[in-house]
Amino acid sequence: MEEHLKRLEEAKKRDHRKLGKDLGLFAFSDMVGKGLPLLTGKGATIKRILERFIVDEELKRDYEHVSTPPIAKVDLYRTSGHYPYYKDTMYPPMIVDDEELILRPMTCPHHFALYKTQPHSYHEMPIRYAEISPQFRYEKSGELTGLIRVRTFLLSDAHIITPKKMAESEINKVLDLISYINKAFGLKAGTDFRFRLSLGSRTDSKKYYKDDKMWDYAENVLRKVLKNQAVPYYEAENEAAFYGPKIDVQMKNVNGKEDTAFTVQYDFVMPKRFGLKFINKESQEEEPVVIHRASLGAFERTMAFLIEHYAGAFPLWLSPVQVAVLPISEKQKDFSLKVLAELKLAGIRAELNSDNKTLGAKIREATLQKVPYLVIIGDKEVESYKVHKVYKVSVRTREGKDLGQLAVSEFILKLKEEIEKFS
Repeated sequence: MEEHLKRLEEAKKRDHRKLGKDLGLFAFSDMVGKGLPLLTGKGATIKRILERFIVDEELKRDYEHVSTPPIAKVDLYRTSGHYPYYKDTMYPPMIVDDEELILRPMTCPHHFALYKTQPHSYHEMPIRYAEISPQFRYEKSGELTGLIRVRTFLLSDAHIITPKKMAESEINKVLDLISYINKAFGLKAGTDFRFRLSLGSRTDSKKYYKDDKMWDYAENVLRKVLKNQAVPYYEAENEAAFYGPKIDVQMKNVNGKEDTAFTVQYDFVMPKRFGLKFINKESQEEEPVVIHRASLGAFERTMAFLIEHYAGAFPLWLSPVQVAVLPISEKQKDFSLKVLAELKLAGIRAELNSDNKTLGAKIREATLQKVPYLVIIGDKEVESYKVHKVYKVSVRTREGKDLGQLAVSEFILKLKEEIEKFS
């Protein structure tokens, strides 16, 4: 019972809804609507860091980042088959200039339409379209939970259009990318997350596309990849997408409940529905398969996981404010502004607290905001500059460790080394 109560207390402290409010990361407004989060400057900074991180990494791995509209004709989703399957979780269509339009709940049909705008050959294969895409889904009000379950979200989405024989290799590469991202976040397989092989049902032809041979083939490919990766996984019946089986990365939240953070889906149906083709080595038309994948998942849900995982104390590279500059009094303000400018010029996210408060109050405030480093500036630092013509500051960590007096250039170098190490 004592252990259970401790876990409940820890969960309460780490709850991303409470920490998000305390740290000023996001808010909700009745004027805007349920399940529609508003990110503050700090929250938007975290989102921007995540976006740059994932886009840069995907470009290194030969993804082609594209941009498609967050709205489309309903016919697009009728072609894909999503409209009858997901109609209840879509927003209602709107009539504009005699066209029936709808906010997109997923990106794949847009990428297929883009693929079909020009012919393709085996020389280009595989084609990896990636996009940081806003999506919109109707979630029942009783199921909305902070940032974990919302009605609009940003997804690090991608669709790999590939010859069937290359699918296994591409899925291995996707799982390598997901493992790299989780490692950067400090998340461990088996502890913080595990993999789920989500299978279809051969008897449910209403829910799943009827092609037993392709289902068996696709499920075996995913099973083989998971075994090859040597990661903890389990199998779950009836959890597949209607167009093929998938690998779900199940992330454990602070209450011990699992939510899907990333997905990798093997799709043998959409190429048929959209008539996707490429010219193979024999100069014949060949139908590819599609690997749907989310490398980071929904940004909002990922942010919720990370807030809880770190209890709000983000690593330096992910912290919205990396350094708090704290002058002891008004007398050091000009000196502090010069230090602030040096930090910002070096790309460090720094803030100056020039409020008329005691140093102890400023330190408490920065510590409660979980700022990684606190720079304290008093008369000693100002006098040192007059003698040595070098900006020096006293540095301490949010844990209260005193690092002594450092030259600003030396401090910046230390920060950059720490950022490089963990990002």
